[in-house]
Amino acid sequence: MKLTKSLALGASVALGGVGGASAADLPVKAKAIEYVKVCSLYGPGFYYIPGTDTCIQLGGYLRAEAAIGSNVDWIAPDSGAAGARNRLSNYYTIRSREGLTVDTRTASEYGVVRTFFNAAFSWTTGSYGGNGAAPGSTVYAPLGGGGTVAPASAPQNANPGAVAGGSLGVYYAFIQFAGFTMGKAVSQFSTPWVNYPANNFDGLPGGGGSITGVSQFTYTAQFGNGVSAAISAQDQVAYTTTSIWNVSLAANAGLLAGTYGASDIGGTRSPDIVGMVRVDQAWGLFQASVAAHDNHAAYYGGGALAGTEPNGYPADKWGWAGQLALSIKNIPTGAGDSINIQGVYTNGASRYNFQDLMATSYAMYGGTSLPGAYQSLGIGGVSDAVFVNGSGMELTTTYGFRGGFNHNWNPYWNSSLYGAWAAVRYNGTAKSYICGAMVTSALLSSGLAGCNPDFNYAVVGVTTGWTPVKNLTFSADLAYIMLDQKYAAGSTVAQTANSASVAKPAALYELKDQSAFTLLLRAQRNW
Repeated sequence: MKLTKSLALGASVALGGVGGASAADLPVKAKAIEYVKVCSLYGPGFYYIPGTDTCIQLGGYLRAEAAIGSNVDWIAPDSGAAGARNRLSNYYTIRSREGLTVDTRTASEYGVVRTFFNAAFSWTTGSYGGNGAAPGSTVYAPLGGGGTVAPASAPQNANPGAVAGGSLGVYYAFIQFAGFTMGKAVSQFSTPWVNYPANNFDGLPGGGGSITGVSQFTYTAQFGNGVSAAISAQDQVAYTTTSIWNVSLAANAGLLAGTYGASDIGGTRSPDIVGMVRVDQAWGLFQASVAAHDNHAAYYGGGALAGTEPNGYPADKWGWAGQLALSIKNIPTGAGDSINIQGVYTNGASRYNFQDLMATSYAMYGGTSLPGAYQSLGIGGVSDAVFVNGSGMELTTTYGFRGGFNHNWNPYWNSSLYGAWAAVRYNGTAKSYICGAMVTSALLSSGLAGCNPDFNYAVVGVTTGWTPVKNLTFSADLAYIMLDQKYAAGSTVAQTANSASVAKPAALYELKDQSAFTLLLRAQRNW
């Protein structure tokens, strides 16, 4: 009997276990899978984010390039070690860069809500520069980072944000809603081609820039038929201020490097106010832009109270800039060919001509046939305003243009011609300040009569590209840069001390126009 009960109990436990296992293995109804769907509302490449009504597009590029003769990637050899043209200058600089864009859009009762983000991860080779602390020696000078480090540290610089070559640049990060643009975007003053009417070269004057974006609050009105207008308040600190020079504090070394005084820019008081009107049609584009720029200095220097409140300061002065631009598409030379041109005039707002990727102090060395001179030197300096202790600011005037012609030979080959020219002009009072410093500090041989800090700056170039596969392009861009200084012919300046940073000795230098070539070789894959 006990045996029978034991068998019955064991059987029930076993059956219970089997029954439990079978229940666990029964199929459970799965949730519906949300597949990614194409979003055709905003053009190709957009997809709905699963579970939302927001569309997203991912894009970017990978670029590898070598700049020859520029000393850094990819601007003119017109200052510093590049302008010195000696054993401290780089014959080549190499950069690899990955760009990433994220574009999201959502339809709403107020129109499309858009966010846009663009960043670039870069690695740029460094160089060796003169060691000011120990003349006759050099230090490793990483590009894309601050300071100098020993050569042994260079391999560690692959980390973005470290002291050298590796870097992360946030170019655009903005929200658009109901006609408003809030965040970091291209200036409303700039044209759609920004710095590149037909080129890869970063150093063209003759118009507004901010290719890497400027913080702004903008309202844009669309009037239909391709007509729009915008009003914008944009940050002036990073991109649209050159220099406010206190010439009373000018030093010999600075004057011979195109820096005509000590920088004396005060804190922010007003953003730049920008207005723009644009007509965008099938035939091309016309645009007119204006900008107002507040020049706000800090305090006068010199004396026991140098740079402090009791020393006083020059009153603010507003500068301005105006620009006209024209693009003509599908011209008779071929399908897809275009011409882009623009012209600009500034007074106290020089960055709207000498855009933010350019240097604003120039010192280019060359040969000389003048007896007694060691070498020749071309100098020039761009400012928004200059003053001396106790005076008001004198605004600097500039004007210029740039343009380009783009031609497609066939679906695989294209070429472009481009050029730019810009002038810097100081008024009589500003010249008296600068020339007084030049004569007394830099020992200008021609005296006040032959002193003229005005100059012209020009670039011409040609670009050719080959696209064997869609979105993969190999290109070469050759640029010729000219610095036309206005000091009297045959004038000389005396450099009174050796310069370790550019390895130039204390000597007599002939003031003379200068020029240079630079070449960019690039491979780029867009996606």
